[in-house]
Amino acid sequence: MGKLHPAVPARHRGIVCAAAGAGLRWGECAGLAWSSVDLDRALLRVVQVAEETHAGILLRPYPKSRAGVRTVPLPGFLVSALRQLRTEAGDPDPQTLVFRDRIGRPLRRSNFRRRVWLPSLVRAGLLGQVVTTGPHRYRATWPDREGVEWSTEFTTEREAVACVAAKAVGGMRFHDLRHAYATWLVTDDVPVNLVQRVMGHEQASTTLNRYTHTPADYAARILDAFTLPADDLLTPAAEPSSDGLADSVGDDL
Repeated sequence: MGKLHPAVPARHRGIVCAAAGAGLRWGECAGLAWSSVDLDRALLRVVQVAEETHAGILLRPYPKSRAGVRTVPLPGFLVSALRQLRTEAGDPDPQTLVFRDRIGRPLRRSNFRRRVWLPSLVRAGLLGQVVTTGPHRYRATWPDREGVEWSTEFTTEREAVACVAAKAVGGMRFHDLRHAYATWLVTDDVPVNLVQRVMGHEQASTTLNRYTHTPADYAARILDAFTLPADDLLTPAAEPSSDGLADSVGDDL
């Protein structure tokens, strides 16, 4: 988020913060109404999703499962982003969507990805590369599907960014913000059952297997659990009883 957040256009930072700070899926972000947001209590309710169809974007009253209907606490940076959006919206009607396009319609995922998400990754240095090579000269560099690197020059940074965004393969997905949210919670020792609840999962195994990743410092974190001397770690919690019963129970465990 440190690199990505400032690279996202200001009017779209709220939806990025919602995925990273509340673990919302795209449809949950796109379907979020102001009636479900309580900024004074720093909470939001996930009660509907936006689904894209050939006929347009439909708002459905429930997410993908009953577990998806949930209350999520909001971190400070997300509260600030939502307050800014509400101020700019001028005390919006409760049923108004929080995240909308410029004329008030629900956001379409494909348009957001092409116009906002991918160019933001490029500007953040997370997809391809754009560097200044001289006055009014910008070199765009990007990888193709075979890993071959291509480059060309433009007279404006905007053109260079648009080129990389359109042609580069790979890069972070919007859904990866949800992955990161779950990983942050688990690695900060939030109990898995609570992470499961705010993620809207039916099973805790889904939370652990699909939405968490091994942190880079995993070895150090494991070794930190063994800070006591060996004599303390290997000392039995209780002395064996005289009839040997304690020893037999210990062997079974």
